[in-house]
Amino acid sequence: MIPEQDLAPYRALSPYNVVRLTRPGADYAQAARSFTAWLGDRILHPDQPSMYVHEVAFDGHMRRDLIASLRLEQYSDGVVLPHERTHLGPKEDRLALTRAVRASLEPLWFLYEGKETDVPALLQTVSARAAAVSFTGPEGTHHRLWVISDPAIHESVRAALAGLPVLIADGHHRYETALAYADEVGAGTDDPSRFTLALLTDLDDPGLAVLPTHRVMKSGIAVTGGDPKGSLDETLASLRGQVAAGIYRDHGYQVLPLEGDVAVLELHQQVIDNLLGKRSAEDELLYTRDAEEAVRWVDEGVGVAAFFLDAPDLRQVLRLAREGKTLPQKATYFHPKPPSGMVFDRLERDRRL
Repeated sequence: MIPEQDLAPYRALSPYNVVRLTRPGADYAQAARSFTAWLGDRILHPDQPSMYVHEVAFDGHMRRDLIASLRLEQYSDGVVLPHERTHLGPKEDRLALTRAVRASLEPLWFLYEGKETDVPALLQTVSARAAAVSFTGPEGTHHRLWVISDPAIHESVRAALAGLPVLIADGHHRYETALAYADEVGAGTDDPSRFTLALLTDLDDPGLAVLPTHRVMKSGIAVTGGDPKGSLDETLASLRGQVAAGIYRDHGYQVLPLEGDVAVLELHQQVIDNLLGKRSAEDELLYTRDAEEAVRWVDEGVGVAAFFLDAPDLRQVLRLAREGKTLPQKATYFHPKPPSGMVFDRLERDRRL
């Protein structure tokens, strides 16, 4: 999510920048007026029923995604699998925005296991054509988008994915918001509100990148029993392929072995939760994807200890999700995020999906 202090440059780029819809502050009515005006002025062009292929190139890598409408399911049904816990505040904001605009404004990101399906091959075939849209995004990313309007291809994709569970990669709050909105408006089985705009990525896509998020504890006691290391680089290298966490405190590094399968879960259960006691992780932990920044925060007295992690094994995350287990907040960070503004889905009551 774009930090609040960074929104102004995006708004300055264009009167039609998507942040005017997705990040309106508390002025949800203005977002709704803008969306309606952009449709009326043909800034936004309605498509016939379509799916889309999205391709992003970054840092020498490339990832292909499918964008489509995904039927909402309760977590208890075991079809849509969460892997992180959520908080109430963000959901209230997203629900107020959905009520006002009555549209799915950005795709939620899901992962699926596509190796036994023909979907990856289909995406490759579609992407051999000329793209409908090409653009450059933040962080030097390059994007292309193709429109799939052929109903036969739609049916082929539906049949291929119908029996597969999907893991929420990014968008837990927004997914739960969509469920709440559908119930609130009394949406029928095939009403658009019973679906969410979804970006789906094959778990085996070579361009699927997940990064670790490191933790800094603001206060607490020392952790002992780790293997001393001489530098940050040595610490991070020692974590690769291991169920372990790196620690920085009092200008020293160590690697602490953990028992279990997923390091971020074991770190919280075996170490951080014990150190916090009755204190809240929301109040006592800071998060960063930059390990050097975590060290700097400790050196500057912002926190007392930094905990470093390797990127999680996504198949282990999927396994835990299938078992109904969730991970701590900010357990995964998928990169790069799909850009907002490519596709919208209006939640009109007179349509059927």
